[in-house]
Amino acid sequence: MHRTFTPGITPPVDRSVPAWWFAFVGKKLLVHQEGTANQIPQLTSLEEIGLTPIRTQFLGTLGDRPCYCAELPKDISTPTGMTLQGLRELYGTLDEDLFILSGRAIQIVEWNRTHQYCGYCATPTTQLPYERAKRCPNCGLVNYPRLSPAVIVLISRGEELLLARAHGFSPKMYSILAGFVEPGESLEETVVREVREEVGIEVKDIRYFGSQPWPFPNSLMIGFTATYASGEIALEPEELVDAGWFSKHNLPQIPPKLSIARKLIDWFVSTH
Repeated sequence: MHRTFTPGITPPVDRSVPAWWFAFVGKKLLVHQEGTANQIPQLTSLEEIGLTPIRTQFLGTLGDRPCYCAELPKDISTPTGMTLQGLRELYGTLDEDLFILSGRAIQIVEWNRTHQYCGYCATPTTQLPYERAKRCPNCGLVNYPRLSPAVIVLISRGEELLLARAHGFSPKMYSILAGFVEPGESLEETVVREVREEVGIEVKDIRYFGSQPWPFPNSLMIGFTATYASGEIALEPEELVDAGWFSKHNLPQIPPKLSIARKLIDWFVSTH
Protein backbone atom coordinates (compact mmCIF):
# COMPACT_ATOMS: atom_id res chain seq x y z
CA MET A 1 0.00 0.00 0.00
CA HIS A 2 1.34 3.43 -0.94
CA ARG A 3 2.07 5.70 2.01
CA THR A 4 2.55 9.45 1.82
CA PHE A 5 6.02 10.75 2.64
CA THR A 6 6.22 14.23 4.18
CA PRO A 7 9.76 15.68 4.24
CA GLY A 8 10.90 17.31 7.47
CA ILE A 9 13.93 18.93 9.07
CA THR A 10 13.09 19.05 12.78
CA PRO A 11 12.64 15.67 14.49
CA PRO A 12 9.63 15.08 16.75
CA VAL A 13 10.03 15.91 20.44
CA ASP A 14 8.64 12.51 21.41
CA ARG A 15 11.35 10.00 20.44
CA SER A 16 9.57 7.00 22.00
CA VAL A 17 7.70 6.14 18.79
CA PRO A 18 9.56 3.51 16.71
CA ALA A 19 10.97 5.05 13.54
CA TRP A 20 12.33 3.78 10.23
CA TRP A 21 16.13 3.90 10.40
CA PHE A 22 18.03 4.10 7.10
CA ALA A 23 21.52 3.39 8.40
CA PHE A 24 24.50 3.20 6.04
CA VAL A 25 28.04 1.92 6.21
CA GLY A 26 29.56 3.64 3.22
CA LYS A 27 27.05 3.04 0.41
CA LYS A 28 25.53 -0.09 1.98
CA LEU A 29 22.22 -0.05 3.84
CA LEU A 30 21.52 -2.01 7.03
CA VAL A 31 18.47 -4.26 6.55
CA HIS A 32 16.69 -7.16 8.25
CA GLN A 33 16.76 -10.30 6.13
CA GLU A 34 13.45 -12.15 6.00
CA GLY A 35 13.78 -14.92 3.44
CA THR A 36 13.93 -13.31 0.01
CA ALA A 37 12.59 -10.00 1.37
CA ASN A 38 14.36 -7.27 3.31
CA GLN A 39 13.06 -4.79 5.86
CA ILE A 40 14.26 -1.42 7.14
CA PRO A 41 14.77 -1.57 10.94
CA GLN A 42 12.04 0.06 13.05
CA LEU A 43 13.60 1.32 16.27
CA THR A 44 13.40 4.18 18.71
CA SER A 45 17.18 4.49 18.29
CA LEU A 46 20.07 2.54 16.77
CA GLU A 47 21.45 2.05 20.27
CA GLU A 48 18.70 -0.55 20.72
CA ILE A 49 20.69 -2.90 18.50
CA GLY A 50 24.10 -1.89 19.86
CA LEU A 51 25.03 0.66 17.19
CA THR A 52 26.21 4.23 17.73
CA PRO A 53 25.91 6.41 14.61
CA ILE A 54 28.53 8.97 13.65
CA ARG A 55 25.81 11.44 12.67
CA THR A 56 22.12 11.38 11.86
CA GLN A 57 19.50 13.45 10.03
CA PHE A 58 15.72 13.47 10.37
CA LEU A 59 14.12 12.77 6.97
CA GLY A 60 10.42 13.34 7.67
CA THR A 61 7.49 10.96 8.12
CA LEU A 62 6.27 8.04 6.05
CA GLY A 63 2.62 7.57 6.83
CA ASP A 64 2.58 8.30 10.55
CA ARG A 65 6.08 6.99 11.28
CA PRO A 66 9.22 9.14 11.68
CA CYS A 67 12.19 8.41 9.39
CA TYR A 68 15.89 8.97 10.07
CA CYS A 69 19.07 8.39 8.13
CA ALA A 70 22.39 7.64 9.78
CA GLU A 71 26.06 7.20 8.97
CA LEU A 72 27.60 4.23 10.80
CA PRO A 73 31.28 3.50 11.44
CA LYS A 74 32.96 1.20 8.93
CA ASP A 75 34.06 -1.28 11.60
CA ILE A 76 30.64 -2.14 13.04
CA SER A 77 29.63 -5.69 13.87
CA THR A 78 26.42 -6.34 11.93
CA PRO A 79 23.60 -7.23 14.37
CA THR A 80 22.22 -10.78 14.24
CA GLY A 81 19.66 -11.24 11.47
CA MET A 82 20.81 -8.13 9.62
CA THR A 83 23.02 -7.52 6.62
CA LEU A 84 24.55 -4.64 4.66
CA GLN A 85 23.48 -4.37 1.01
CA GLY A 86 23.82 -1.87 -1.82
CA LEU A 87 20.68 -0.17 -3.08
CA ARG A 88 20.85 -1.79 -6.51
CA GLU A 89 20.85 -5.22 -4.85
CA LEU A 90 17.80 -4.27 -2.80
CA TYR A 91 15.57 -3.35 -5.73
CA GLY A 92 12.57 -5.68 -5.71
CA THR A 93 13.24 -6.97 -2.19
CA LEU A 94 12.20 -3.81 -0.32
CA ASP A 95 8.75 -2.24 -0.18
CA GLU A 96 8.65 0.36 -2.99
CA ASP A 97 8.04 3.32 -0.64
CA LEU A 98 11.01 2.29 1.48
CA PHE A 99 13.24 1.71 -1.53
CA ILE A 100 12.53 5.20 -2.86
CA LEU A 101 13.15 6.69 0.57
CA SER A 102 16.42 4.75 0.82
CA GLY A 103 17.60 6.64 -2.27
CA ARG A 104 16.80 9.94 -0.59
CA ALA A 105 18.46 8.83 2.63
CA ILE A 106 21.81 7.84 1.09
CA GLN A 107 22.12 11.21 -0.62
CA ILE A 108 21.45 13.10 2.61
CA VAL A 109 23.88 10.91 4.55
CA GLU A 110 26.59 11.62 1.97
CA TRP A 111 25.86 15.36 1.95
CA ASN A 112 25.98 15.43 5.74
CA ARG A 113 29.29 13.55 5.76
CA THR A 114 31.01 15.72 3.16
CA HIS A 115 29.87 19.15 4.38
CA GLN A 116 31.12 19.19 7.95
CA TYR A 117 33.49 22.04 7.00
CA CYS A 118 33.14 25.10 4.81
CA GLY A 119 34.59 24.55 1.34
CA TYR A 120 35.77 28.18 1.23
CA CYS A 121 37.36 28.88 4.62
CA ALA A 122 37.39 25.42 6.31
CA THR A 123 35.33 26.55 9.32
CA PRO A 124 33.06 23.86 10.86
CA THR A 125 29.55 24.33 9.46
CA THR A 126 26.28 24.51 11.36
CA GLN A 127 23.00 22.87 10.42
CA LEU A 128 20.23 25.38 9.70
CA PRO A 129 17.14 24.61 11.78
CA TYR A 130 14.53 25.49 9.14
CA GLU A 131 15.89 23.93 5.93
CA ARG A 132 18.19 21.15 4.71
CA ALA A 133 21.29 23.30 4.54
CA LYS A 134 24.62 23.89 6.28
CA ARG A 135 25.92 27.38 6.86
CA CYS A 136 29.44 28.59 7.60
CA PRO A 137 29.32 30.81 10.72
CA ASN A 138 32.50 32.58 9.56
CA CYS A 139 31.93 33.53 5.90
CA GLY A 140 28.23 32.75 5.53
CA LEU A 141 28.56 30.20 2.70
CA VAL A 142 25.46 27.96 2.56
CA ASN A 143 25.52 24.45 1.10
CA TYR A 144 22.47 22.38 0.16
CA PRO A 145 22.41 18.68 -0.75
CA ARG A 146 24.04 18.27 -4.13
CA LEU A 147 21.87 17.40 -7.12
CA SER A 148 23.36 16.72 -10.55
CA PRO A 149 20.83 16.97 -13.41
CA ALA A 150 21.31 14.57 -16.32
CA VAL A 151 19.31 13.97 -19.48
CA ILE A 152 18.43 10.53 -20.83
CA VAL A 153 16.97 10.20 -24.32
CA LEU A 154 15.30 7.53 -26.40
CA ILE A 155 16.06 8.08 -30.09
CA SER A 156 13.72 6.42 -32.57
CA ARG A 157 13.88 5.75 -36.31
CA GLY A 158 10.58 4.21 -37.35
CA GLU A 159 10.24 0.94 -35.42
CA GLU A 160 13.92 1.02 -34.45
CA LEU A 161 15.54 2.63 -31.42
CA LEU A 162 19.15 3.50 -30.73
CA LEU A 163 20.80 1.49 -27.96
CA ALA A 164 24.39 1.59 -26.75
CA ARG A 165 26.80 -0.19 -24.44
CA ALA A 166 28.94 1.86 -22.07
CA HIS A 167 32.22 0.57 -20.64
CA GLY A 168 30.79 0.05 -17.15
CA PHE A 169 27.73 -1.95 -18.20
CA SER A 170 27.24 -5.57 -17.25
CA PRO A 171 27.92 -8.07 -20.08
CA LYS A 172 25.38 -7.88 -22.95
CA MET A 173 23.53 -4.91 -21.42
CA TYR A 174 22.41 -2.10 -23.73
CA SER A 175 20.58 1.11 -22.84
CA ILE A 176 19.65 4.51 -24.21
CA LEU A 177 21.96 7.53 -24.16
CA ALA A 178 22.42 9.79 -21.15
CA GLY A 179 24.69 12.58 -20.01
CA PHE A 180 25.08 15.37 -17.47
CA VAL A 181 23.91 18.91 -18.05
CA GLU A 182 26.71 21.45 -18.37
CA PRO A 183 26.59 25.01 -16.96
CA GLY A 184 24.70 27.36 -19.25
CA GLU A 185 22.89 24.63 -21.19
CA SER A 186 19.18 24.06 -21.57
CA LEU A 187 18.05 20.45 -21.23
CA GLU A 188 17.28 20.27 -24.95
CA GLU A 189 20.76 21.58 -25.80
CA THR A 190 22.24 18.87 -23.61
CA VAL A 191 20.29 16.21 -25.51
CA VAL A 192 21.64 17.45 -28.86
CA ARG A 193 25.23 17.75 -27.60
CA GLU A 194 25.35 14.38 -25.84
CA VAL A 195 23.91 12.50 -28.81
CA ARG A 196 26.30 14.25 -31.21
CA GLU A 197 29.32 13.59 -28.96
CA GLU A 198 28.56 9.95 -28.17
CA VAL A 199 27.23 8.59 -31.48
CA GLY A 200 27.75 11.37 -34.04
CA ILE A 201 24.16 11.75 -35.23
CA GLU A 202 21.66 14.60 -35.21
CA VAL A 203 18.19 14.43 -33.65
CA LYS A 204 14.96 16.42 -33.87
CA ASP A 205 11.48 16.53 -32.28
CA ILE A 206 12.85 16.52 -28.73
CA ARG A 207 10.01 15.97 -26.25
CA TYR A 208 9.94 15.76 -22.47
CA PHE A 209 8.95 12.31 -21.14
CA GLY A 210 9.38 12.33 -17.36
CA SER A 211 11.95 12.43 -14.57
CA GLN A 212 13.34 10.18 -11.88
CA PRO A 213 15.54 10.77 -8.85
CA TRP A 214 18.60 8.56 -9.29
CA PRO A 215 20.72 8.12 -6.16
CA PHE A 216 23.80 6.68 -7.92
CA PRO A 217 25.14 8.90 -6.49
CA ASN A 218 23.03 12.10 -6.63
CA SER A 219 21.42 12.61 -10.02
CA LEU A 220 18.05 13.77 -11.26
CA MET A 221 17.42 11.94 -14.53
CA ILE A 222 15.28 13.98 -16.97
CA GLY A 223 13.88 11.81 -19.73
CA PHE A 224 13.25 12.81 -23.34
CA THR A 225 12.26 11.25 -26.61
CA ALA A 226 13.70 12.34 -29.96
CA THR A 227 13.68 11.18 -33.55
CA TYR A 228 16.62 10.55 -35.85
CA ALA A 229 17.41 13.46 -38.17
CA SER A 230 20.68 12.66 -39.96
CA GLY A 231 24.15 11.16 -39.79
CA GLU A 232 25.86 7.79 -39.36
CA ILE A 233 26.77 6.26 -36.01
CA ALA A 234 30.31 7.17 -34.98
CA LEU A 235 31.21 6.02 -31.48
CA GLU A 236 32.99 8.09 -28.86
CA PRO A 237 35.39 5.30 -27.74
CA GLU A 238 36.01 6.72 -24.28
CA GLU A 239 32.26 6.57 -23.54
CA LEU A 240 30.89 3.62 -25.52
CA VAL A 241 31.97 0.18 -26.73
CA ASP A 242 29.06 -0.34 -29.12
CA ALA A 243 25.87 1.29 -30.42
CA GLY A 244 23.30 0.44 -33.04
CA TRP A 245 19.72 0.50 -34.22
CA PHE A 246 17.54 -2.27 -32.79
CA SER A 247 14.08 -3.39 -33.81
CA LYS A 248 11.51 -3.24 -31.04
CA HIS A 249 10.83 -6.91 -31.87
CA ASN A 250 14.41 -8.02 -31.24
CA LEU A 251 15.89 -6.14 -28.30
CA PRO A 252 19.10 -7.07 -26.49
CA GLN A 253 19.34 -7.20 -22.72
CA ILE A 254 18.01 -3.87 -21.40
CA PRO A 255 17.94 -2.16 -17.97
CA PRO A 256 15.59 -3.39 -15.20
CA LYS A 257 12.20 -1.80 -14.55
CA LEU A 258 13.72 0.24 -11.72
CA SER A 259 15.07 2.77 -14.21
CA ILE A 260 13.60 5.54 -16.33
CA ALA A 261 15.63 4.06 -19.20
CA ARG A 262 13.44 0.97 -19.05
CA LYS A 263 10.28 3.07 -18.77
CA LEU A 264 11.24 4.89 -21.98
CA ILE A 265 12.02 1.63 -23.79
CA ASP A 266 8.77 0.01 -22.63
CA TRP A 267 6.85 3.09 -23.77
CA PHE A 268 8.46 2.89 -27.22
CA VAL A 269 7.69 -0.82 -27.61
CA SER A 270 4.05 -0.32 -26.62
CA THR A 271 3.41 2.72 -28.84
CA HIS A 272 5.34 2.05 -32.07
